Amino acid sequence: MFDFLEVSEFLLFLLPGAVESAGIVACSLALVRVKLRWTIIIPAASTLATIIYLIRHMPVTFGLHTIAGFLLLVMFLTKGTRVPPSSSFMASFISYAILASLERLMIELSVMVLKTDINNIMSDYLLWTVLSLPQGVLMVAIALLIAKIRTPLEGMWRIR
Repeated sequence: MFDFLEVSEFLLFLLPGAVESAGIVACSLALVRVKLRWTIIIPAASTLATIIYLIRHMPVTFGLHTIAGFLLLVMFLTKGTRVPPSSSFMASFISYAILASLERLMIELSVMVLKTDINNIMSDYLLWTVLSLPQGVLMVAIALLIAKIRTPLEGMWRIR
């Protein structure tokens, strides 16, 4: 049966989740000097965000969604580009480390600005979702900056 609350929760997750995933994918690609092709990055990021959402809502250990997302990103980089698995692993790790740093920064800023406890922020699903959007935007900006500094190599995509 169609449950409006579940659909709205999914859509609330998908917007910042897809932006965050796009930033992670783009950042990883930029680190290994693969040209950023948004027509590939956006569908890959949306798929990654959807899979992460589904795993988060399964009765499994918290954090498993991050490990699954990390491994899926490594697999995407290895299969979709000409980047070796070791480089794919390192780029994915660095991208997730950047995201973790941004998330920590956003949490600290949110607690200071809102003058509330982190538990209050995390328990408010809408607020938590809205606060995660800027870190996704920052991830995309970091990816664009890295791509500007590390000039992409030609012929790195396997996907046409």
